Amino acid sequence: MVKSAAQENLGEYDVVVVGGGAAGLSGALALARARRSVLVVDAGDPRNAPAGHVHNYLGLEGTPPRDLIAAGRRDAASYGADFRAGEVTAARRGSDGMFHLDVRVDGDRDADGDGDVDGNHGGAVRARRLLIASGVVDRRPDIDGLAGRWGRDVLHCPYCHGWEIRDKPLGIVATHVAAAVHQALLWRQWTDDVVLFLHTAGSPGDAALEQLEARGIRVVPGKVEALETRGDRLSGVRLAGGAVVPREAVAVFSRVEVRGEFLAQLGVEAVEVAQGDVPMGTSIPVDPMGATPVPGVYAAGNVANPAAQVISSAAAGLMAGAAINADLVAEDTRRAVEARAVGARAGSTAAAGGAG
Repeated sequence: MVKSAAQENLGEYDVVVVGGGAAGLSGALALARARRSVLVVDAGDPRNAPAGHVHNYLGLEGTPPRDLIAAGRRDAASYGADFRAGEVTAARRGSDGMFHLDVRVDGDRDADGDGDVDGNHGGAVRARRLLIASGVVDRRPDIDGLAGRWGRDVLHCPYCHGWEIRDKPLGIVATHVAAAVHQALLWRQWTDDVVLFLHTAGSPGDAALEQLEARGIRVVPGKVEALETRGDRLSGVRLAGGAVVPREAVAVFSRVEVRGEFLAQLGVEAVEVAQGDVPMGTSIPVDPMGATPVPGVYAAGNVANPAAQVISSAAAGLMAGAAINADLVAEDTRRAVEARAVGARAGSTAAAGGAG
């Protein structure tokens, strides 16, 4: 694999992209095509890894997530983007105005999808701009048997999985009343056999109960103790009293939290966000082009929008990449004007000295 000019330049890049999912790769592709030196640092743990397929991505419906990522890496690499399989462990802004990152690298993975194990090593990397696309971590209910079925028949998004569980017996496990009612009514679009398990959420109000009853959604009190399986399939929800309600799929509310402990070192603070009265978790505040309140730091994907799906994350990455390039163009122009002025002054001084 031929090293790019950026790799030969002691780890200095125009842009470091933290995160190699749809948002990060889309931003890297746009920046590489804009002839910027780009490094993507990818921990290799995408949020949708457990899922079998990507949905609602026009033209790529049903593509396995890993295949989509591999194709995106090849696209960005074909325009000169570099990749390191690892994670950013520390970050600061230096007196030179550059972002200084410490990167811990896993040298045993093929980060750019070219078929070769990457030979990059960890250490310090400098960048003029940062694009944070590190994603979020799902905080799921602590129920026996749930974690291992995540993304298969334990689900959180009907737009991602609703078609696949259509007409099947579905359970909603509540941890937040408003979120659970919202989920139950939404998932009812795909199946008329929905049971809402109140679990630890408490009882909905009278208006919500009336809505659930009107839509034929059964409400079951009591704490959920475990999910039961038959073979490799979910078969039921077991309550603390021992009763088992047959179900073939379960939906849960997943609180999301921004990934990246290093962000606070840059002054990038995650904030609590909600949709209506449903708390979603944390995200990084950004403007419509992905700029955070910290100059030079941009963010895209679930880290900035917990509700973003793969296609909207890719779009956000593209917009952020374009904004970063425009930011760098402005800086390059300002530097060129300053250098021209310095040169003109130096020329005037030399001419005056010669005349004397």
